[in-house]
Amino acid sequence: MKRKIVAFILMLTLVGLSACGSSEEVSNNDKSLGENMDYKIIGIDPGAGIMKATEKAIADYELSEWKLIEGSSAAMTAELKRAYDKKEPIIVTGWSPHWKFSKYDLKYLEDPKGSFGEKENIHTITKVNLEAEHPSAFKLLEQFSWTEDSMNEVMMEIINGGEPEKVATEWINQNGELVSRWKEGIRKVDNDKLILGYVAWDTEIASTNVIAAVLSDIGYDVTLKQVEAGPMWAGIADGSLDAHVAGWLPLTHADYYEKFEGEFIDLGANLEGTKIGLVVPEYVEIDSIDDLK
Repeated sequence: MKRKIVAFILMLTLVGLSACGSSEEVSNNDKSLGENMDYKIIGIDPGAGIMKATEKAIADYELSEWKLIEGSSAAMTAELKRAYDKKEPIIVTGWSPHWKFSKYDLKYLEDPKGSFGEKENIHTITKVNLEAEHPSAFKLLEQFSWTEDSMNEVMMEIINGGEPEKVATEWINQNGELVSRWKEGIRKVDNDKLILGYVAWDTEIASTNVIAAVLSDIGYDVTLKQVEAGPMWAGIADGSLDAHVAGWLPLTHADYYEKFEGEFIDLGANLEGTKIGLVVPEYVEIDSIDDLK
């Protein structure tokens, strides 16, 4: 008899706990999207152009409850992975090309107010006197142009554990026809020194290592210097850097372009059709920034 009573009490306890769990789950499901994400938009480095554009979007769409979280590109992708693995809602600042679009099923939120502008291009920028000092390097940089697909190939190999310099060398060996066009009409040099600046974005790690490998192939002794965006543009202006292939324009680096205008040479786009905006996983059931209100 005692065993039956104990079993009955245990059954009631389990039913009670199950009910509590179901109640909490319903409560969580009743939360708004913003509440489930603590009204956080996961950003990158403070001062980056995409952060400025996101602040503009928050104002344009009157998203006063939302907070833009500063961090880094690596921290943003780590937070995206954590949420994606758990199928939790998340909003991040995003740009393409970027390997995360190959690894995860993501979408840009529509931007009807145009806060993030139109598509951008990535420009090659050199110091003013580079052509006079290093004509071969200048011509190669002027002829450097590739596609998003090519950049993604290099990025994914690096993200998957490849050493950037080795990945870049292997890629140029496999893409001889394109690389030959970059090198057309260029004379080799004898160990002339060059310093290339870059920001620690996966796109720029890929492109800078590729162009450095090609410059090395025509005889340059190339040093890569990782800096933040501001010092990268300032370094070109004061001549401490020879060039960079990381100018996101016309929006992301607009402030630096305006600040240092006349103190650099813009060789034009080396990759066309980039994009920036707010990005969510496909399983998040919103399609527009307007839906965040």
